[in-house]
Amino acid sequence: MNSIKPYSRFSGLEPLVVRPETNFLNVGERTNVTGSKKFARLIKENKYEEALSIARQQVENGAQVIDVNMDDALLDGVQAMTTFINLLQSEPDIAKIPVMIDSSKFEIIEAGLKCVQGKCIVNSISMKEGVDKFIEQARICRMYGAAVVVMAFDEVGQADTKQRKVEICHRAYKILTEQVGFDAQDIIFDPNIFALATGMEEHNNYGVDFIEATREIKQLMPLTKISGGVSNLSFSFRGNDHVREAMHSVFLYYAIKEGMDMGIVNAGQLVVYDEIEPQLRELCEDVILNRNNDNNEATDKLIAFAETVKAKGKAEVKDEAWRNASVEERLKHALVNGITEYIDVDTEEARLQYNRPLEVIEGPLMAGMSVVGDLFGAGKMFLPQVVKSARVMKKSVAWLTPFIEAEKQEASNAPTILLATVKGDVHDIGKNIVGVVLGCNGYNIIDLGVMVPTDKILDVAQKENVDIIGLSGLITPSLDEMVHVAHEMKRRGMKQPLLIGGATTSRMHTAVKITPQYDDGVIHVLDASRSVTVAGSLLSKEQKPAFLQGIKGEYDKLRDDFNNKKVVKQFLSLEDAQANKTKIDWKNFTAVTPTFTGVKQFDNYDLNELRNYIDWKPFFIAWELHGNFPAILTDAVVGTEATKLYNDANAMLDKIIAEKWLTAKGTVGFWPANSDGKDSVEVRSTNDKVRLEFLRQQIKKAEGQPNISLADFIQPANDSQPSATDYLGAFSVTIHGIEEHIKRFEAAHDDYSKITLQALADRFAEAFAECLHERTRKEFWGYAKDEVLTNEDLIKEQYMGIRPAPGYPACPDHTEKYKLFSLLGGEEATGIHLTESLAMFPASSVCGWYFAHPDSKYFGVGKISNDQLEDYTKRKGMSLEEVTRWLRPILE
Repeated sequence: MNSIKPYSRFSGLEPLVVRPETNFLNVGERTNVTGSKKFARLIKENKYEEALSIARQQVENGAQVIDVNMDDALLDGVQAMTTFINLLQSEPDIAKIPVMIDSSKFEIIEAGLKCVQGKCIVNSISMKEGVDKFIEQARICRMYGAAVVVMAFDEVGQADTKQRKVEICHRAYKILTEQVGFDAQDIIFDPNIFALATGMEEHNNYGVDFIEATREIKQLMPLTKISGGVSNLSFSFRGNDHVREAMHSVFLYYAIKEGMDMGIVNAGQLVVYDEIEPQLRELCEDVILNRNNDNNEATDKLIAFAETVKAKGKAEVKDEAWRNASVEERLKHALVNGITEYIDVDTEEARLQYNRPLEVIEGPLMAGMSVVGDLFGAGKMFLPQVVKSARVMKKSVAWLTPFIEAEKQEASNAPTILLATVKGDVHDIGKNIVGVVLGCNGYNIIDLGVMVPTDKILDVAQKENVDIIGLSGLITPSLDEMVHVAHEMKRRGMKQPLLIGGATTSRMHTAVKITPQYDDGVIHVLDASRSVTVAGSLLSKEQKPAFLQGIKGEYDKLRDDFNNKKVVKQFLSLEDAQANKTKIDWKNFTAVTPTFTGVKQFDNYDLNELRNYIDWKPFFIAWELHGNFPAILTDAVVGTEATKLYNDANAMLDKIIAEKWLTAKGTVGFWPANSDGKDSVEVRSTNDKVRLEFLRQQIKKAEGQPNISLADFIQPANDSQPSATDYLGAFSVTIHGIEEHIKRFEAAHDDYSKITLQALADRFAEAFAECLHERTRKEFWGYAKDEVLTNEDLIKEQYMGIRPAPGYPACPDHTEKYKLFSLLGGEEATGIHLTESLAMFPASSVCGWYFAHPDSKYFGVGKISNDQLEDYTKRKGMSLEEVTRWLRPILE
């Protein structure tokens, strides 16, 4: 039996394993009273349910760890941390990821440790108050099973020399491992990065000290992690990004080689080390490595150079010096920098120099893409850059293809990976990105597209003898379809490894539901950056057995933990949960009557108007660039690339609008409605009465916190005012016309433009939903006529009323879409087709309900118990098996 590898492992309800290929962990920091004014205000006003929505948003936006900080002079930090963590644990969609308990006061950290489940991270402890206090705090952290961030700080002060850095970290390590009992992989060191080129000679060796300390720390303590704030390094050159980014690139080049694992990195991280102009690179190395720096000579030279750069600014003449290099170097430069301008000329020159056109692909092109893959794996390139590199590669291969076909040779003998979005699901942006990244690393990709039946996936896989099969899905029913594919692979006797990815998938679901169906390797792949490492391990004869055995061990443990776990959730009975519903004073409530009832359609809505409602943050997330907009444009890590991507997207938006590439179609409707006082709502349309069925939170809440159902926000018919009428609204929006442009970009081998267009179409759909909701509040329904909100306010949902969508946390049953679309007039009126799995086609479509009551708010139903499942099954008039299929993720 293989032992479990000593990786750093954290967890909420689901595990987070930090493997050697893992890059930076994305920590959601908005649940921090010192960093978010909104979060601080909600906590101070005791609005913990609303504060949880911020945490949920962080998780939905891709946070892998969630930071919780309650350090505020006006707060009782212990009480606030206790209350919030307890509430957070009752929301499975948030609690699934690990928590970082963050505080400068250890009593607040300990309060959080008493409440949190899973394996969290404590940020931070140090020896600045002495060894006894350090040991005491470390023992408490270990007692609760937490990992720790340890600052290189002792009774004397912060570590500044190599000797001090290594000495303090090693001292802390020995104390933690020998006296406290910590595993080495649960320790993260921050050995301190300080500013260089300050003019003070005692600072000149700070760069060397950190780099050499990193090497020695990793030699002494190889399982620990090392972090640092790289932007501190170039503080002397603030305002001069050109020099700063070069310094960061040079520093990272040397520090990462010596074992630096993570860090807060300025925009210079995006500069390729080899692409820095030689003079500047040498000057940076002299300063960072403290060479030729007697009497601050190297420092003075870099400062003098910086002044010349500052003087001429960024508007420099386009550098074409690379055109003088060999054709192999030119091809590599074009691939790394995404330059298509000369690719046909250079490819033809290379073809004439090599014996066969295939040798150009196998030689300089693959060598260039290998550099791209290495840079991406090291975190020095980001997805938009990689996709641009793929565009260059595809154009070069397209030039060579006719010559290769003339020789009747295969374009590549590389392994083949089949990708498909499963039956009933229409979303494929993530799959497309994975395909591009894998293609950049030399794999042949067969992409079957969306809504692909199981038999077609497996028939093609067997006919083409593919090496790996990859499945993608966004909506909940796709999980069941993936289980079916795995089952069929086993029945057919197939042997290819199966990769699982997509928004609704998880390691836990893969381990518990999919892996038991197939014996030859099922691996959950979190994102595009991990796909390359996984594919490489699976296709290496040497690595594959150990890799699969390791995955099997992890998944077996996950499955055992899942099956054997103690039930820690406390459910109210459905009756008690209904009794604890949202308290609303209906006696003194008069519903605002919409300006019309029935349905109103909007064809060919003005895209120029919708552009103003775009929320850019999800656009960047689609490219795996995380951060708030517009701050992301100047972000320490991704700012430079995010700005390029933003400019490219706006240039495409100009074309989309001017040339009318896309058409926006929307539908809005309002009808009289009343609830039954429990969880059903009767909607009275002109032709019929439609009964909507909602679910209610059932997890036991803190005192004073209601168990919410959407039905709570509609006036009951059996109220003391039985004749009082409330109203409910619904909407759908969709973006048509993308297909011909996608085909055009595919024909031009331009994945970058294709993915950008898909992401922009999604943004237009969401913007349209935002626009119609605003017009509903102020005009169509008119219950908030005087509303004045900025686009930022709209993104933060600071409006009255809500627009929850079937299939999402407040109403997770997708089958209620049938009723919504029936009320709106069906496919003919909405322009949207519902697949058998209730995905909407076109993929850039949004639908939902409108609730107007001022107390209505977004929430997640969370887990429900069997008594509510039985009640809901009766209300729906469906079989238990069918209802379970749609509600499986929230069942007890």
